[in-house]
Amino acid sequence: MGEHILVIGASLLDTKGKPIAGLEPGTSNPAYIRSTRGGTARNVAENLARLGATVVLVSAVGEDNTGQRLLESTAAAGVDTTHVQIIAGARTGGYIVLLDEQGKLMVALDDTAVMSHVSADYLRQHENLFAAADMLMLDGGVTAEAFAVAIELARKHKVPICADPSSARLAGKLIPYLPYLDLVVPNEVEAAELCHTEFTGYDPEKSLLLARQLMQKGVQQVVITLSDFGLVYVTSEESGYLPAHYTEMIDSTGTGDAITAAIMFGLLNGLDTAECMRLGTAAASLTLQIGETVVPDLSLDMLYEHLL
Repeated sequence: MGEHILVIGASLLDTKGKPIAGLEPGTSNPAYIRSTRGGTARNVAENLARLGATVVLVSAVGEDNTGQRLLESTAAAGVDTTHVQIIAGARTGGYIVLLDEQGKLMVALDDTAVMSHVSADYLRQHENLFAAADMLMLDGGVTAEAFAVAIELARKHKVPICADPSSARLAGKLIPYLPYLDLVVPNEVEAAELCHTEFTGYDPEKSLLLARQLMQKGVQQVVITLSDFGLVYVTSEESGYLPAHYTEMIDSTGTGDAITAAIMFGLLNGLDTAECMRLGTAAASLTLQIGETVVPDLSLDMLYEHLL
């Protein structure tokens, strides 16, 4: 396995709250609350490293205890963090998420101001990272200018590009570059935003239609993640829906990032589309059943043990 993957985007501290017995507005509610390492790009990077890939993460954190712990844990998972900038006077980014009693996302807040330091100039100064990469993964947390330069440098060096919007609010950054994307992995809300349509609820058939629309816009492969429902995918040759399989859902956070990483890993190792998607579904199923954003003992063997 010689894959070398460049990942650019957010590294955040996730704080999650899951109510124990429903929500009563206007007052405090008993809940399970925990903090874990997060950020779409960072999560994808960690998942990839745990699967055995060589991964370089380009990101930014503040010069604070949170950033230090985030870097240490990410590096311990096998990710090269030497290009994660530590910014004096800045605070490490954060993500606060409120889950429902089943573990599904209800609403979230993010603070990614520190990501402005991953600038277009910084990426140009590190063009060698693009030249050495077998694939680039971008999340929507980078600035529009940096996103454009990352696409430019990847195309210059003929590096396949995978992108994840990270949120519906950030999905617009991807729209001008859809014809240049080899793989895009939005969730169903983000996919609706990319197609300029309204999200009307979880529906694999509607998601397949959205995936086909994105193919018509020039994307080579589209995977739409459906939280605990699994995923749908469309390529030039095939399409399908794969449900997630799990005993009990604890927390849906991070399932899309696990899917992205597993599919990227499969593609870079020459696996056929169907097997890549099955790996993605296995990664999602494992992630749904834990409170962490990334399965801490994830391995390729573990994915194959849960392959359906």
